Amino acid sequence: MKKFHYLYQILLKDGVINEKKQVIRPQQISEEITCLVHTPQYTHTFFNGLTTPKEQRRTGFVWTPGLVSRVRYETGGTLLAGRLSMECGLSCSTGGGTHHAFPTHGSGYCLVNDLAVTARQLLHSGLANKVLIVDLDVHQGDGTAYIFQDDPNVFTLSLHCQDNFPFHKQSSDLDVGLRVGIGDHEYMKILTDTLPGILDDTQPDIILYDAGVDPHQHDQLGRLKLTDQGLYDRDLYVLKSGVCRGIPVACVIGGGYDDIHKLSARHTIIHRVATVIWNTYL
Repeated sequence: MKKFHYLYQILLKDGVINEKKQVIRPQQISEEITCLVHTPQYTHTFFNGLTTPKEQRRTGFVWTPGLVSRVRYETGGTLLAGRLSMECGLSCSTGGGTHHAFPTHGSGYCLVNDLAVTARQLLHSGLANKVLIVDLDVHQGDGTAYIFQDDPNVFTLSLHCQDNFPFHKQSSDLDVGLRVGIGDHEYMKILTDTLPGILDDTQPDIILYDAGVDPHQHDQLGRLKLTDQGLYDRDLYVLKSGVCRGIPVACVIGGGYDDIHKLSARHTIIHRVATVIWNTYL
């Protein structure tokens, strides 16, 4: 949990962001909007602390009022990022990427699927007709894939380590399972061979980008070998590919598992890249 606070402090300390000019604080996501993706029963149960110990173990979290508050703000932050990117072309959250949450339950440290809720609300409100979710977290976005498996208005792309959690994969619109141990060069070759065709074919109104840092070589759960520079190049390519096509991009930080200070700094890569893209192209 501490990484969210540390990440924000690093961005301020390093001058990556201007708190007065660039930071907009979200509202908590409402129960009504959450139910665009999650069942009313699950939403009510989680929001009001009625989940069972078994259900809590599946998520990795013990329920507390503070947990619900954080999750609701985090999901609200992703939705805010989506709306802001539609207005100005590019935005980043300091949280988000809870792609393992399913309509009826949480899983894998994910309780509300913020990417899915944001996509659904943008479609529901008429702000977008086609959403592309680019999920480059090292773990497949199984909850997101399941949610949108029959939705032609949302295209889900997942590049993930094949031999990693979740071990029962869902079917994204395009899954690219990567072998254990690939590094920067091979990863970028796969990404650059994959993304342009999807952008050209889907013509999305917005890209929701999960910039998980768990493909990093020092991540405790990742099993890939990307360096800091590899993550930077990956993020730069995704953001440039969208922005230069006139497609708004909203970014979330996704997963990462390491020493808290190293991890928090690693999560700032996407914000540093976004600053470069903003200053160069927007």
